[in-house]
Amino acid sequence: MPRITLALVFAAGSAAAADFSCPSMADIVQVGSCPTESEMKWGFSGYCSDNARMYDKDGKDICTDIERYKEAKNVSLWEAGPFQGYLSCTAPQDSLKAAKLDDVGIGKAGAITRVVCRYEGGHEMVMRTRAPCTRQGDKAVCGD
Repeated sequence: MPRITLALVFAAGSAAAADFSCPSMADIVQVGSCPTESEMKWGFSGYCSDNARMYDKDGKDICTDIERYKEAKNVSLWEAGPFQGYLSCTAPQDSLKAAKLDDVGIGKAGAITRVVCRYEGGHEMVMRTRAPCTRQGDKAVCGD
């Protein structure tokens, strides 16, 4: 009998709203590796080949020069709790970890809700969920 009660508590708790605060950048952990110089050159030649017109629609023109390409693509995956972000490999880790929260945004992309934490220097950490979310101060409240 206690197992059934515990299962019902967990099931009921999953429908309740949950608060999500943006992580402190001091707590982020790098989980992906930065691309090597040869990987960057290989990616530039593949990404910016004849099909560049299909990928370069946002007007950033990253295929005009390998340095612009590196600016956009020299990133690594970082995590903090449910938040993830692709952050620049050229930014010193001390400055990444010292960045302060600037803004919290919430948006929908199909069935997915994105909670976007924006930090000094243009860095972003994002949490994705299927639950609807609203902003309350500098927190996101997600759930029914």
